Amino acid sequence: MKGCVRHFGLMLAEVAWLWHAQAQDVEDICEFRGLHHMEEALQDGRGAMLATAHCGNWELLSARIPVAGIPLTCAVRQLDNPRIDSLVNAIRTRFGTEIFPRGPAAGRHLARALKKNRVNALLIDQDIRDVPGVFVPFFGRPAWTPSGAAMFSIRMECPVLPGFIHRLPSGKHVAEFHSPLPVPTDGTVEDRIEELTSSATAAIERQIRAHPEQWVWMHRRWRTQPETLER
Repeated sequence: MKGCVRHFGLMLAEVAWLWHAQAQDVEDICEFRGLHHMEEALQDGRGAMLATAHCGNWELLSARIPVAGIPLTCAVRQLDNPRIDSLVNAIRTRFGTEIFPRGPAAGRHLARALKKNRVNALLIDQDIRDVPGVFVPFFGRPAWTPSGAAMFSIRMECPVLPGFIHRLPSGKHVAEFHSPLPVPTDGTVEDRIEELTSSATAAIERQIRAHPEQWVWMHRRWRTQPETLER
C-alpha cells in the first residue's frame, strides 16, 4: 500500500510538471521499448487501437506518444467540475494528443481517427457502465470490461496493441508497446470481440503483476458481476 501511495503522489507532481514541461523534457524522462510495433501497425493505413490501463503514469504516456510523432486520439471522461476539466484537457492536449469526451458521439470520433491512420488509446481496466463492455476473466474473477478496442479492431480491421508505462527506480519511465494481439476469426462478431477483449485484459493483468504498486487498486474493479445485470 505504501508503494501505491508513493506512486500516485509522484504521479500528481508529474502531471503538474507537464503543464510547463517541453517536448524534449518529456522525451528525456520517458524512453520507449517496442516502438517499432506501433510504427509497423500504422503501415497499412488503417490506424491502430492501443489497449492500455491505469498503470504507471498514463497521463505521461499520452504526452510521450505524440512527442514521438505518432498521432494519438483518446476518449476521456468529462470531469464534473468544468474548470478542472478544462485545465486537465489543456494539459492533455498541449503535446498534440486529440481528446474528446466519452458519450454517444465517441464512436464516430474514434472511427474517423482510424480512417486518418491515427492511434486510438482506450483504457480498458475499469468497470464503466456507460460504454459497451463484456465480462472477461481478470485475476480469476469475471470483470465488466470496456470492449471498444476489440470492437474497432474487428469491425474496422485494424490491429490492437497492448501498451503501458511504468516508473523505474531512477524516477524515469518506460513506455512499452507489445506486438498486435491475434485477432480471432471463429464465431460471431460478439464472440470475437469478447475473446479479443479477454486477450487484452490478460496483457493488463501481466502488467499489473509486474508493477503492482503502479495500478489503481482503489477502483472497484469487480463492482459489476453477471448476476447484477440479471436483476
